[in-house]
Amino acid sequence: MNRLEGKVAIVTGGNAGIGEAVAKRFAEEGAAVVITGRRQAELDRVMSGIRHNNGKGLAVTGSVTDELHVRDVTQRTLDSFGRIDILINNAGIGDFGKRIHETEDATWATLLDVNLTGVFRMTRAVVPQMLKQGRGAIVNISSVASLVGIPGAPAYAASKGGVDALTRALAIDYAKDGIRCNIVNPGLIDTPMAAPLMANPDMLQPILNHYALRRPGTSEEVANMVLYLASDEAGWVTGGTFTIDGGMTVSKG
Repeated sequence: MNRLEGKVAIVTGGNAGIGEAVAKRFAEEGAAVVITGRRQAELDRVMSGIRHNNGKGLAVTGSVTDELHVRDVTQRTLDSFGRIDILINNAGIGDFGKRIHETEDATWATLLDVNLTGVFRMTRAVVPQMLKQGRGAIVNISSVASLVGIPGAPAYAASKGGVDALTRALAIDYAKDGIRCNIVNPGLIDTPMAAPLMANPDMLQPILNHYALRRPGTSEEVANMVLYLASDEAGWVTGGTFTIDGGMTVSKG
């Protein structure tokens, strides 16, 4: 049997990168997948691919910064599939190459709103349904920037550090209700967000020197870890921090 047969999952930021890979992997494993994102054309492309492979799901355009969108996603998921078993809080943005004295208020506020408050909004919206069901799995996509110092990324690091702390608090609060909450902390992944870096070998190579495996990861590799945490195979796993970083956090370069 497929590992997510009969389950219903919401994946924010499911229109590209890690979110797209997670949505496709979940659909392959039998889940009905609801993907969200700000770009309708990309959402339609991903959902078309899922349905072409006999998967089922729904695409809902909008931003996790919009409470009305968050409520709409939740309600449309319930109207279409009747339950919510899994939430993958993946939607996120970055801002790199600036130290704190070069970071504007608007940049700081926007990163926190998308990367941290968006996780709060989506989780708050789906937890009541998970409580009714007596179980659920939440996986929050963070970053190695929450674990080690990354040059030129103070706002991004702060937002992801908040995600880690929030996830651990959720794990404690909802363990008795059968709701598991875990963190995945990727290193450098070959995604659209990283495209400018990937296209610049002079910038990329010094960074890869800090990775024991000397290459960036793929979205599909992250999706495999997320799949485990979302599945019943991880039934005794909650509050965990799972790095997937090619050895970056243990490498001396």
